[in-house]
Amino acid sequence: MIVLLIVLCIADGVLSQIRYSVPEEADHGTLVGNIAEDLGLDLTKLASRRFQVVPSSRTPYLEVNLENGVLFVSEKIDREQICRQSASCHLNMEVFLENPLELFRVEIEVVDINDNSPSFPDTDITVEISESATPGTRFPLESAFDPDVGSNALRTYDITTNNYFYLDVQTQTDGNKFAELVLEKPLDREQQAAHRYVLTAVDGGQPPRTGTALLVVKVLDSNDNVPVFDQPVYTVSLSENAPVGMLVLQLNATDLDEGLNGEIVYSFSNHISNRVKDLFSIDPRTGRIEVRAEVDFEESSLYQIFVQAKDMGPNAVPAHCKVLVKVTDLNDNAPEITFSTVTESVSENAAPGTVIALLSVTDRDAEENGQIHVEILGDVPFKLKTSFRNYFTILTDGPLNREQADSYSVTVVARDKGTPSLAASKSIRVRVSDENDNAPTFTQAIYDVYVTENNVPGAYIHAVTALDPDVGQNALISYSILECDIQGMSVKTYVSINEETGYLYALRSFDYEQLKDFTFMVQSKDAGALELSSNATVKVIIVDQNDNAPVVLAPLGKNGTAKEPLPRSAEPGYLVTRIVAMDADDGENARLSYSIQRGNENGMFRMDWRTGELRTARRVSVKRDPHQLYDLLIEVRDHGQPPLSSSASVLVVLVDSVAEGRGAGDHGGTAKAKDGTLDLTLILIIALGSVSFIFLLVMIVLAVRCQKDKKLNIYSCLTSECCLGCSACCSRQGRARKKKLSKSDIMLVQSAGSVSGAGTAQVPVEESGSFGSHHQNQNYCYQTKHQRAELSYLVDRPRRVNSSAFQEADMVSSKDSGHGDSEQGDSDHDATNRGHSSGADLFSNCTEECKALGHSDRCWMPSFVASDGRQGPDYRSNLHVPGMDSVPDTERGKGFASSFRVDVPETA
Repeated sequence: MIVLLIVLCIADGVLSQIRYSVPEEADHGTLVGNIAEDLGLDLTKLASRRFQVVPSSRTPYLEVNLENGVLFVSEKIDREQICRQSASCHLNMEVFLENPLELFRVEIEVVDINDNSPSFPDTDITVEISESATPGTRFPLESAFDPDVGSNALRTYDITTNNYFYLDVQTQTDGNKFAELVLEKPLDREQQAAHRYVLTAVDGGQPPRTGTALLVVKVLDSNDNVPVFDQPVYTVSLSENAPVGMLVLQLNATDLDEGLNGEIVYSFSNHISNRVKDLFSIDPRTGRIEVRAEVDFEESSLYQIFVQAKDMGPNAVPAHCKVLVKVTDLNDNAPEITFSTVTESVSENAAPGTVIALLSVTDRDAEENGQIHVEILGDVPFKLKTSFRNYFTILTDGPLNREQADSYSVTVVARDKGTPSLAASKSIRVRVSDENDNAPTFTQAIYDVYVTENNVPGAYIHAVTALDPDVGQNALISYSILECDIQGMSVKTYVSINEETGYLYALRSFDYEQLKDFTFMVQSKDAGALELSSNATVKVIIVDQNDNAPVVLAPLGKNGTAKEPLPRSAEPGYLVTRIVAMDADDGENARLSYSIQRGNENGMFRMDWRTGELRTARRVSVKRDPHQLYDLLIEVRDHGQPPLSSSASVLVVLVDSVAEGRGAGDHGGTAKAKDGTLDLTLILIIALGSVSFIFLLVMIVLAVRCQKDKKLNIYSCLTSECCLGCSACCSRQGRARKKKLSKSDIMLVQSAGSVSGAGTAQVPVEESGSFGSHHQNQNYCYQTKHQRAELSYLVDRPRRVNSSAFQEADMVSSKDSGHGDSEQGDSDHDATNRGHSSGADLFSNCTEECKALGHSDRCWMPSFVASDGRQGPDYRSNLHVPGMDSVPDTERGKGFASSFRVDVPETA
């Protein structure tokens, strides 16, 4: 046996070809060769690399031992049955290994042995020869058939030695041998009417085999003219798959004889093959050769037809010709696609160029009809690459993403170049396996969770959801809360989360009054080999419930009852007291309304339901109000659902005067606004007269000083009202000297008499901020720190000074002043009250110069005494001069809600 190994290296694998030869008729188990050893493979790794035969290439005659690679005969091989008369006979087999992929093509040549003897179609062959036949006349004999090929095929013919005939053995173009009986000596029927010889066919085997037949030559009477064909050889073309009955050739032979001796009959010669007789037919009378069966170019491209023509006369001598039929190929075979190996799945992280499948494509047609173009159909991330001859590999042609496509149907189309073109297609399904390449993603980056306070611990409050486009373990999401502190405690003592569902639960009952909201982070994490995660923010907002009743802060009294005096001379609208309450809730739950529930049957009082102010509704009447006190029950109710309420008991005592009321009260704090009996008209007259007088006096003094005091460095004139008629003087003095003003040089003048008017500069101040609708200029009095020092600056254009007053200043500016009776809470009332208590006059908080300017009651300012009676810090801490460093918050007085700002004009 001969072993020929051819190894070809190709991309992404190795494809090798190895050849063996085996004689036909070999017994079962005959060793052909060891594929693994001949290819140099490691025998110990055949099983692990799944050494196997490609199913489509298996043959019943041969078998491979997959454990050791031995190729042996599994069934007796009959070459003549497999390959017939073909000169070469091969069996093909394909084997491959995995990890890495290696494909081997095994070609086994079946070697012919001389196991068949030549044989004639008939054991008796009769040849009729006219006695008039001349020496040299040839008579073709039926050919013997030997299934063997090559040197074992039919080699020659022999005939019994005689004096009349000899054999001329000739070879056809296809290599077949045939014999012609040649007349060597004229025959004489009268001497011998029949001659018998043994015809022997001999093959070329060693030893040779023979076959014999009895040749009987009958001598006939003479017919001296034979038919003649137009030409000895005819050549025609015939398309394969020509329809049955189609004309191949119209033969024509002539005979000069007449009658039966000139009537010609056509027939095939005796030595043509049976296959030709199956495919073609001839009309004996007309010589018309027609197609009898389907002619296939792939079976044979050339057929030789031997025809004889013989007249019907006695002792007819036949004439012979040869017809060569060339079959032209048609594109009648579509390409055939065979997949040798296919990978079931590929990772989505597979690199471009990964081998997916190996396939082969064949076409039985010839030339252009057998030339094939192969491609992958559609837009898929795969490509074809030629590997070896008609073998192709399918490779990945780019990144794969299972989340976009979890599988692909790869269709391979093979198309030949014939006309019309024929195509074939075959599809495989390639599944993309998942990799953990996607982190879970929350449906929201921020979750706002509203939880009503007083919730039940352990109650469900919300659900967070994360999505992961991966599958399997890579998409199995677990949820957790990231550690953080809320009010000094771990967030996990406030809320918990279900790891599987993402449901959030409150671990405690929330109180809006203690905690209004809190924020924490939740994390979603998949279960992939390389865990991926993402975070989201959860903001828990506590929703207030009406769970707190209002609490009355003032007025307070002994045993829960507050006593408030009421002068008998009080006018309607007199402020008796104000109920101050608070509610720890928020929004509508903390909006309060006030009402009198009991004790006001005669309609003496009215209650402002918004502010809680208790005022008289009418004058005190002796007849209608004979008793000395009123026991009122005040209810404070919030607007929650359901509403909650509390009550306060107020005992209003009728008194004859304010002093009596002060003595009869339970505490000094109730003496606020008990001076309502003062005549407001008298107060206004006194105030206006005083202000006008002071203004006139100040103008005179300023005019005299402006002209006579030559040693004064500078005169400060901060408003047009303050320095009428002296602007020229101020301008001259301002140009004389310049001095930078520091914040310590200016201070707000306090209560009466503390600072003389001579050293005071008046600065126009425009009120802004929380003073309601009162946006009018007010003049506050300031003086320099060094009262006796010369002023070193000139103010030539006023600057705006803004102040944002605190709540007590707001009450002063927004209350009624000079319009109607004075009530508790009015600026006049409060100032008068403080005046009585301190022994000072009504304008104790304003300098004489301010009064002289003729301003209204807004000229003066309260001393801003704190509620506990203590004097606040120096007002300089609330003064801001542009360009100066701001005063720290720690130095500011507690009596103000915000600072005053003074812009000092630029010097000339």
